[in-house]
Amino acid sequence: MTIEEPNTPAELAAGSNRAITRIDTVFFWAVRSISSLGVIVAVWAAISTGGMLVHGHPAYAILLGIVFISCAVVAARSLLSRATTRRRFKVIRGIGLVASCAVLALIWWLVPYSAAPPALAAMTSDDTVTVTETPSQIVMTPTSSPSEVGVFFQPGALVDARAYAAVLRPLAEDGHIVVIPKQPLGIAFLSTGTFTSARTQYPPVARWVLGGHSLGGVVAANDAQAFSKDLADPVAGVIFFASYPASDMSTLPIPVLSISASNDGLATTEKINASKDTLPKDTNFTVIEGGVHANFGDYGPQAGDGKPTISSDDARTEISRTSLAFVESLSK
Repeated sequence: MTIEEPNTPAELAAGSNRAITRIDTVFFWAVRSISSLGVIVAVWAAISTGGMLVHGHPAYAILLGIVFISCAVVAARSLLSRATTRRRFKVIRGIGLVASCAVLALIWWLVPYSAAPPALAAMTSDDTVTVTETPSQIVMTPTSSPSEVGVFFQPGALVDARAYAAVLRPLAEDGHIVVIPKQPLGIAFLSTGTFTSARTQYPPVARWVLGGHSLGGVVAANDAQAFSKDLADPVAGVIFFASYPASDMSTLPIPVLSISASNDGLATTEKINASKDTLPKDTNFTVIEGGVHANFGDYGPQAGDGKPTISSDDARTEISRTSLAFVESLSK
Protein backbone atom coordinates (compact mmCIF):
# COMPACT_ATOMS: atom_id res chain seq x y z
CA MET A 1 0.00 0.00 0.00
CA THR A 2 1.27 3.45 -1.03
CA ILE A 3 0.90 6.28 1.41
CA GLU A 4 0.58 9.71 -0.23
CA GLU A 5 2.84 12.33 1.20
CA PRO A 6 1.08 15.52 2.37
CA ASN A 7 1.33 18.52 0.10
CA THR A 8 4.45 20.51 0.59
CA PRO A 9 4.29 24.29 1.19
CA ALA A 10 5.52 24.83 -2.37
CA GLU A 11 2.72 22.67 -3.80
CA LEU A 12 0.11 24.44 -1.67
CA ALA A 13 1.37 27.83 -2.84
CA ALA A 14 1.33 26.70 -6.46
CA GLY A 15 -2.26 25.50 -6.12
CA SER A 16 -3.30 28.75 -4.48
CA ASN A 17 -1.67 30.75 -7.26
CA ARG A 18 -3.51 28.71 -9.90
CA ALA A 19 -6.83 29.40 -8.13
CA ILE A 20 -6.05 33.12 -7.95
CA THR A 21 -5.13 33.13 -11.64
CA ARG A 22 -8.47 31.53 -12.54
CA ILE A 23 -10.34 34.14 -10.50
CA ASP A 24 -8.33 36.90 -12.14
CA THR A 25 -9.22 35.51 -15.56
CA VAL A 26 -12.93 35.43 -14.68
CA PHE A 27 -12.81 39.04 -13.49
CA PHE A 28 -10.90 40.10 -16.59
CA TRP A 29 -13.40 38.59 -19.02
CA ALA A 30 -16.37 39.77 -16.95
CA VAL A 31 -15.09 43.35 -17.07
CA ARG A 32 -14.38 43.11 -20.79
CA SER A 33 -17.81 41.58 -21.56
CA ILE A 34 -19.88 43.94 -19.43
CA SER A 35 -18.06 47.07 -20.59
CA SER A 36 -18.46 46.02 -24.23
CA LEU A 37 -22.12 45.26 -23.58
CA GLY A 38 -22.47 48.70 -22.01
CA VAL A 39 -21.28 50.37 -25.20
CA ILE A 40 -23.77 48.33 -27.24
CA VAL A 41 -26.68 49.00 -24.86
CA ALA A 42 -25.98 52.76 -24.76
CA VAL A 43 -25.89 52.96 -28.57
CA TRP A 44 -29.01 50.80 -28.91
CA ALA A 45 -30.89 52.91 -26.34
CA ALA A 46 -29.91 56.13 -28.13
CA ILE A 47 -31.13 54.77 -31.47
CA SER A 48 -34.36 53.42 -29.93
CA THR A 49 -35.04 56.75 -28.21
CA GLY A 50 -34.94 58.52 -31.57
CA GLY A 51 -35.98 62.16 -31.64
CA MET A 52 -36.75 62.19 -27.94
CA LEU A 53 -33.02 62.02 -27.27
CA VAL A 54 -33.00 65.66 -28.38
CA HIS A 55 -36.56 66.69 -27.47
CA GLY A 56 -36.81 64.93 -24.10
CA HIS A 57 -35.42 66.00 -20.76
CA PRO A 58 -31.60 65.98 -21.05
CA ALA A 59 -31.13 63.66 -18.05
CA TYR A 60 -31.49 60.49 -20.14
CA ALA A 61 -29.13 61.70 -22.88
CA ILE A 62 -26.58 62.62 -20.22
CA LEU A 63 -26.93 59.20 -18.58
CA LEU A 64 -26.40 57.45 -21.93
CA GLY A 65 -23.37 59.61 -22.65
CA ILE A 66 -21.79 58.84 -19.26
CA VAL A 67 -22.40 55.11 -19.65
CA PHE A 68 -21.09 55.04 -23.22
CA ILE A 69 -17.87 56.92 -22.40
CA SER A 70 -17.24 55.00 -19.17
CA CYS A 71 -17.80 51.61 -20.76
CA ALA A 72 -15.74 52.49 -23.84
CA VAL A 73 -12.80 53.56 -21.65
CA VAL A 74 -13.01 50.44 -19.48
CA ALA A 75 -13.33 48.18 -22.54
CA ALA A 76 -10.30 49.81 -24.19
CA ARG A 77 -8.21 49.49 -21.03
CA SER A 78 -9.19 45.84 -20.62
CA LEU A 79 -7.85 45.10 -24.09
CA LEU A 80 -4.46 46.54 -23.13
CA SER A 81 -4.15 45.08 -19.64
CA ARG A 82 -3.33 41.61 -18.34
CA ALA A 83 -5.79 39.36 -16.55
CA THR A 84 -4.59 40.29 -13.08
CA THR A 85 -6.38 41.92 -10.20
CA ARG A 86 -4.95 42.95 -6.87
CA ARG A 87 -6.60 41.13 -4.03
CA ARG A 88 -7.74 44.25 -2.26
CA PHE A 89 -9.61 45.38 -5.38
CA LYS A 90 -11.44 42.09 -6.05
CA VAL A 91 -14.41 42.84 -3.77
CA ILE A 92 -14.71 46.40 -5.03
CA ARG A 93 -14.52 45.24 -8.63
CA GLY A 94 -17.13 42.56 -7.97
CA ILE A 95 -19.51 45.15 -6.52
CA GLY A 96 -18.78 47.39 -9.50
CA LEU A 97 -19.67 44.63 -11.95
CA VAL A 98 -23.01 44.00 -10.22
CA ALA A 99 -23.76 47.74 -10.13
CA SER A 100 -22.85 48.04 -13.82
CA CYS A 101 -25.31 45.29 -14.72
CA ALA A 102 -28.01 47.10 -12.75
CA VAL A 103 -27.29 50.38 -14.57
CA LEU A 104 -27.45 48.67 -17.97
CA ALA A 105 -30.77 47.05 -17.03
CA LEU A 106 -32.06 50.47 -15.94
CA ILE A 107 -31.03 52.06 -19.23
CA TRP A 108 -32.79 49.28 -21.12
CA TRP A 109 -35.98 49.80 -19.08
CA LEU A 110 -35.88 53.60 -19.38
CA VAL A 111 -36.10 53.66 -23.18
CA PRO A 112 -39.13 55.95 -23.64
CA TYR A 113 -42.25 55.84 -25.77
CA SER A 114 -41.68 58.53 -28.40
CA ALA A 115 -44.40 60.80 -29.73
CA ALA A 116 -46.25 59.70 -32.87
CA PRO A 117 -47.13 61.93 -35.91
CA PRO A 118 -50.51 63.27 -34.67
CA ALA A 119 -48.81 64.76 -31.62
CA LEU A 120 -45.78 65.98 -33.57
CA ALA A 121 -48.07 67.84 -35.96
CA ALA A 122 -49.70 69.56 -32.97
CA MET A 123 -46.30 70.90 -31.89
CA THR A 124 -46.35 73.46 -34.72
CA SER A 125 -47.26 77.07 -33.93
CA ASP A 126 -49.95 78.84 -35.93
CA ASP A 127 -52.13 81.95 -35.68
CA THR A 128 -54.11 80.48 -32.75
CA VAL A 129 -51.46 78.80 -30.58
CA THR A 130 -47.75 79.41 -30.03
CA VAL A 131 -45.86 76.28 -29.03
CA THR A 132 -42.62 76.82 -27.12
CA GLU A 133 -40.30 73.93 -26.31
CA THR A 134 -37.35 73.99 -23.90
CA PRO A 135 -35.24 71.17 -22.45
CA SER A 136 -37.54 71.04 -19.43
CA GLN A 137 -41.07 71.73 -20.71
CA ILE A 138 -43.55 72.42 -23.49
CA VAL A 139 -45.80 75.46 -23.30
CA MET A 140 -48.84 76.07 -25.51
CA THR A 141 -49.89 79.71 -25.36
CA PRO A 142 -53.02 81.05 -27.08
CA THR A 143 -52.28 84.01 -29.32
CA SER A 144 -55.42 85.72 -28.01
CA SER A 145 -55.70 86.96 -24.42
CA PRO A 146 -55.16 83.88 -22.20
CA SER A 147 -57.72 82.79 -19.64
CA GLU A 148 -57.02 83.12 -15.93
CA VAL A 149 -57.26 79.31 -15.75
CA GLY A 150 -54.22 77.39 -16.97
CA VAL A 151 -53.54 73.66 -17.33
CA PHE A 152 -50.44 71.94 -15.94
CA PHE A 153 -50.23 68.35 -17.19
CA GLN A 154 -47.85 65.59 -16.06
CA PRO A 155 -47.03 62.88 -18.67
CA GLY A 156 -47.23 59.17 -17.94
CA ALA A 157 -44.14 57.16 -17.05
CA LEU A 158 -41.56 56.90 -19.86
CA VAL A 159 -43.82 58.80 -22.27
CA ASP A 160 -42.57 61.64 -24.47
CA ALA A 161 -44.07 64.93 -23.26
CA ARG A 162 -44.81 65.81 -26.89
CA ALA A 163 -47.17 62.81 -27.09
CA TYR A 164 -49.88 64.86 -25.32
CA ALA A 165 -49.71 67.84 -27.67
CA ALA A 166 -52.63 66.79 -29.88
CA VAL A 167 -55.00 65.86 -27.06
CA LEU A 168 -54.27 69.05 -25.06
CA ARG A 169 -53.96 71.54 -27.91
CA PRO A 170 -57.76 72.16 -28.09
CA LEU A 171 -57.51 73.58 -24.55
CA ALA A 172 -54.89 76.08 -25.72
CA GLU A 173 -56.95 76.92 -28.79
CA ASP A 174 -59.81 77.75 -26.43
CA GLY A 175 -57.64 80.28 -24.58
CA HIS A 176 -55.92 78.29 -21.82
CA ILE A 177 -52.17 78.20 -21.33
CA VAL A 178 -51.04 74.55 -21.26
CA VAL A 179 -47.75 73.53 -19.63
CA ILE A 180 -46.37 69.99 -20.07
CA PRO A 181 -43.17 69.34 -18.07
CA LYS A 182 -40.49 67.04 -19.41
CA GLN A 183 -39.73 64.60 -16.61
CA PRO A 184 -36.15 63.56 -15.79
CA LEU A 185 -35.67 59.98 -17.07
CA GLY A 186 -39.39 59.93 -17.88
CA ILE A 187 -40.36 59.37 -14.23
CA ALA A 188 -43.12 61.61 -12.87
CA PHE A 189 -41.89 61.37 -9.27
CA LEU A 190 -38.64 63.05 -10.39
CA SER A 191 -40.76 65.98 -11.58
CA THR A 192 -42.62 66.74 -8.36
CA GLY A 193 -41.20 70.24 -7.96
CA THR A 194 -42.03 71.49 -11.45
CA PHE A 195 -45.47 72.84 -10.62
CA THR A 196 -44.09 74.70 -7.61
CA SER A 197 -41.75 76.68 -9.82
CA ALA A 198 -44.12 77.09 -12.80
CA ARG A 199 -47.35 78.16 -11.11
CA THR A 200 -46.38 81.84 -10.87
CA GLN A 201 -44.52 82.16 -14.16
CA TYR A 202 -47.44 82.51 -16.57
CA PRO A 203 -49.57 85.60 -16.00
CA PRO A 204 -52.46 86.14 -16.31
CA VAL A 205 -53.00 82.56 -15.04
CA ALA A 206 -54.29 82.85 -11.48
CA ARG A 207 -55.69 79.32 -11.05
CA TRP A 208 -54.44 76.00 -12.37
CA VAL A 209 -56.08 72.76 -13.41
CA LEU A 210 -53.65 69.98 -12.55
CA GLY A 211 -53.78 66.95 -14.79
CA GLY A 212 -51.81 63.83 -15.48
CA HIS A 213 -51.79 60.54 -17.31
CA SER A 214 -51.18 57.29 -15.39
CA LEU A 215 -48.28 57.88 -12.96
CA GLY A 216 -48.41 61.56 -13.91
CA GLY A 217 -51.92 61.68 -12.45
CA VAL A 218 -50.58 60.47 -9.11
CA VAL A 219 -48.13 63.38 -9.03
CA ALA A 220 -50.88 65.80 -10.09
CA ALA A 221 -53.01 64.56 -7.18
CA ASN A 222 -50.11 65.09 -4.76
CA ASP A 223 -49.69 68.67 -6.01
CA ALA A 224 -53.42 69.26 -5.72
CA GLN A 225 -53.35 68.18 -2.08
CA ALA A 226 -50.34 70.39 -1.40
CA PHE A 227 -51.69 73.56 -3.06
CA SER A 228 -55.49 73.29 -2.94
CA LYS A 229 -55.72 75.51 0.15
CA ASP A 230 -53.27 78.12 -1.10
CA LEU A 231 -55.32 81.30 -1.31
CA ALA A 232 -52.69 83.05 -3.45
CA ASP A 233 -52.58 80.40 -6.20
CA PRO A 234 -55.48 78.02 -5.65
CA VAL A 235 -55.90 74.81 -7.62
CA ALA A 236 -59.00 75.10 -9.77
CA GLY A 237 -59.44 71.39 -10.44
CA VAL A 238 -57.83 68.04 -11.23
CA ILE A 239 -58.01 65.89 -14.36
CA PHE A 240 -57.05 62.21 -14.27
CA PHE A 241 -56.23 60.49 -17.57
CA ALA A 242 -56.40 56.73 -16.84
CA SER A 243 -55.19 57.41 -13.31
CA TYR A 244 -56.17 57.84 -9.67
CA PRO A 245 -54.58 59.22 -6.48
CA ALA A 246 -52.19 57.26 -4.29
CA SER A 247 -53.83 58.63 -1.12
CA ASP A 248 -57.24 59.82 0.00
CA MET A 249 -58.22 63.19 -1.47
CA SER A 250 -61.97 62.77 -0.97
CA THR A 251 -62.25 65.81 1.31
CA LEU A 252 -60.55 68.29 -1.02
CA PRO A 253 -63.00 71.04 -2.00
CA ILE A 254 -62.03 71.08 -5.68
CA PRO A 255 -63.73 69.69 -8.81
CA VAL A 256 -62.24 66.48 -10.22
CA LEU A 257 -62.61 64.82 -13.62
CA SER A 258 -61.62 61.18 -14.10
CA ILE A 259 -61.41 59.95 -17.69
CA SER A 260 -60.73 56.24 -18.08
CA ALA A 261 -60.92 53.67 -20.87
CA SER A 262 -63.01 50.52 -20.85
CA ASN A 263 -60.32 48.32 -22.45
CA ASP A 264 -57.39 49.72 -20.49
CA GLY A 265 -55.04 46.89 -19.51
CA LEU A 266 -53.08 48.99 -16.99
CA ALA A 267 -55.45 51.39 -15.22
CA THR A 268 -58.21 48.82 -15.44
CA THR A 269 -61.91 49.43 -14.82
CA GLU A 270 -61.57 47.53 -11.54
CA LYS A 271 -58.76 49.81 -10.35
CA ILE A 272 -60.67 52.94 -11.35
CA ASN A 273 -63.79 51.75 -9.52
CA ALA A 274 -61.75 50.84 -6.44
CA SER A 275 -60.33 54.37 -6.34
CA LYS A 276 -63.69 56.14 -6.26
CA ASP A 277 -63.79 56.30 -2.47
CA THR A 278 -60.51 58.26 -2.50
CA LEU A 279 -62.00 61.02 -4.67
CA PRO A 280 -64.57 63.73 -3.88
CA LYS A 281 -68.17 62.52 -4.07
CA ASP A 282 -69.02 64.88 -6.91
CA THR A 283 -66.16 63.65 -9.12
CA ASN A 284 -67.14 63.42 -12.77
CA PHE A 285 -66.32 59.93 -14.10
CA THR A 286 -66.17 59.52 -17.88
CA VAL A 287 -65.35 56.25 -19.66
CA ILE A 288 -64.01 56.07 -23.22
CA GLU A 289 -65.76 52.97 -24.53
CA GLY A 290 -63.33 50.75 -26.42
CA GLY A 291 -60.38 52.91 -25.43
CA VAL A 292 -57.05 51.79 -23.96
CA HIS A 293 -54.27 53.27 -21.87
CA ALA A 294 -52.26 54.46 -24.87
CA ASN A 295 -55.21 56.44 -26.29
CA PHE A 296 -54.54 59.25 -23.81
CA GLY A 297 -51.43 60.25 -25.75
CA ASP A 298 -49.97 59.61 -29.18
CA TYR A 299 -47.02 57.29 -28.58
CA GLY A 300 -48.02 53.94 -30.07
CA PRO A 301 -48.92 50.65 -28.33
CA GLN A 302 -47.86 50.14 -24.73
CA ALA A 303 -46.72 46.91 -23.10
CA GLY A 304 -49.44 45.32 -20.94
CA ASP A 305 -52.22 47.42 -22.43
CA GLY A 306 -55.56 46.12 -23.73
CA LYS A 307 -56.79 46.04 -27.32
CA PRO A 308 -58.77 49.07 -28.52
CA THR A 309 -62.09 48.85 -30.34
CA ILE A 310 -62.13 52.57 -31.07
CA SER A 311 -59.82 54.52 -33.38
CA SER A 312 -57.07 56.67 -31.92
CA ASP A 313 -58.57 59.76 -33.56
CA ASP A 314 -62.04 59.14 -32.11
CA ALA A 315 -60.64 58.42 -28.64
CA ARG A 316 -58.47 61.54 -28.72
CA THR A 317 -61.41 63.69 -29.82
CA GLU A 318 -63.58 62.40 -26.99
CA ILE A 319 -60.85 62.90 -24.39
CA SER A 320 -60.14 66.43 -25.62
CA ARG A 321 -63.82 67.38 -25.71
CA THR A 322 -64.46 66.08 -22.18
CA SER A 323 -61.35 67.79 -20.80
CA LEU A 324 -62.20 71.09 -22.50
CA ALA A 325 -65.76 71.09 -21.15
CA PHE A 326 -64.40 70.54 -17.64
CA VAL A 327 -61.83 73.36 -17.87
CA GLU A 328 -64.40 75.72 -19.40
CA SER A 329 -66.77 75.05 -16.51
CA LEU A 330 -64.06 76.23 -14.11
CA SER A 331 -63.46 79.42 -16.04
CA LYS A 332 -66.98 80.78 -15.51
